[in-house]
Amino acid sequence: MTEQHNQKHPAPSPSTPEHEDLNVLMVRRREELENLKSVGINPYAYEFDRTHFSTDVVSAFKDDEPQRIVAVSGRITSIRRMGKASFCHIQDSKGKIQLYLKKEGLAAYDAFKQMDIGDIIGVKGYVFRTKMGEVSIHARELTLLAKSLRPLPVVKEKVDEQGNKVIYDPFSDKELRYRQRYVDLIVNQDVREVFVKRARMVSTIRKFLDERGYLEVETPVLQPIYGGASARPFKSHHNALDVDLYLRIADELYLKRLIVGGYDGVYEISKDFRNEGMDKTHNPEFTMLELYVAYKDYRWMMELTEQMVYDLALAVNGTPLASLGGNEINFTPPWKRISMFEVIHEFTGKDLRGKNEQELRAIAKELHVEVEPSFGTGAVIDEIFSEKAEPHLIQPTFVTDYPVEMSPLAKKHRTEAGLVERFEGIVNGHEICNAFSELNDPLDQRARFEDQMSLRARGDEEAQVLDEDYLRALEYGMPPTAGLGIGIDRLTMLLTNKDSIRDVIFFPQMKPEK
Repeated sequence: MTEQHNQKHPAPSPSTPEHEDLNVLMVRRREELENLKSVGINPYAYEFDRTHFSTDVVSAFKDDEPQRIVAVSGRITSIRRMGKASFCHIQDSKGKIQLYLKKEGLAAYDAFKQMDIGDIIGVKGYVFRTKMGEVSIHARELTLLAKSLRPLPVVKEKVDEQGNKVIYDPFSDKELRYRQRYVDLIVNQDVREVFVKRARMVSTIRKFLDERGYLEVETPVLQPIYGGASARPFKSHHNALDVDLYLRIADELYLKRLIVGGYDGVYEISKDFRNEGMDKTHNPEFTMLELYVAYKDYRWMMELTEQMVYDLALAVNGTPLASLGGNEINFTPPWKRISMFEVIHEFTGKDLRGKNEQELRAIAKELHVEVEPSFGTGAVIDEIFSEKAEPHLIQPTFVTDYPVEMSPLAKKHRTEAGLVERFEGIVNGHEICNAFSELNDPLDQRARFEDQMSLRARGDEEAQVLDEDYLRALEYGMPPTAGLGIGIDRLTMLLTNKDSIRDVIFFPQMKPEK
């Protein structure tokens, strides 16, 4: 009996490897494995010479063409046995195709009886169209490439009278999907497509920046002093040096050292790590693009950013439009620009400009925004913005000109006292990027770091630390510089219409399995 007729048995737990604990399907698969070995068949082959993908075979087929021999390989997704003949579908990385297997003329037909849904096979044969009109391959040679010892969840598809594809019994348990991404990728084609789009997005970013002459570089993941962002780090220890090291929370300070060294533009697409909580937009390990360009400012960087994201939308989806949570987003430049104080006033009616810490705390209380005792003025303003303004920014918007207390690495605003030249890109209520006119005055930078250290003394564990070597680099002179950081994971969420960061990371962080 094939498993499509016996799917009421639950999939086994990954934590029960002992033979006596395996359910009946897994026991039967091991029996089939031994049966195949007993007749001289290696159930785990070394290679297979594939000549075509499934979609290529189907798209190229013509009813009046001469008989064409092809070799395809993939995972069995369905089986229909009929005595001396059988049909099955296999799935490769491009799609699915039907195989026709007949006892007459196929030496491995009896061995096929010991094969199941999930097994990976290779088939050589000629292409034809069945009486039902489906382009298929008549198998003349069959090779087992890998015997599957665990049953797959079988996702059934049917096209209704209106031509819509209907999915039955989907593999939809999110926790199971994230823990067993390999199964998720096997049975959910749309999930595979998300990660294809992600890869296309990253390659488009590289092309966009390379064409403009910026150099892709690598900076340390293990750092003696973590910096470049306000976050708690992961801590490690190097035994040979007997020193504590930290997984980087950002690439910023090392990349700006390279600008000091004479490069006009450098970027890095890297893994960063922040020891923080997990939710729909936060994973402790995430991917960032950071870019620094000498002799430019944050206004120039806004134009570059909106053009790059527009190009990404076209590369990934073929359109600057995206549907997100019922909203249609248009990434076409120019994006709206509005200052932080203006946007807070727009959605709260409160003018925070010039307020001291006590006044800001009173406003936060009135707005029912909770703030920690360790927060300074910048953190209180940021909390009010995050809760009361940011969620309302649906269309791509640059929020500009932040209070100096919030931005210890950004240059003071050239015309507005108490502000810095900074912007964040907000789309669909979430931040996707952060950028500055970079602070290149070493004395001002030292004073900002010292202010951050006083916040740490108050208990703010995310305040930045003072980096003497970075200050030394600035003392040699850094030209005016524009810097940008873009969260690749969040941008992928936007361009693939996913509401959780776990849907765009192959292996998101999870609690340990019980």
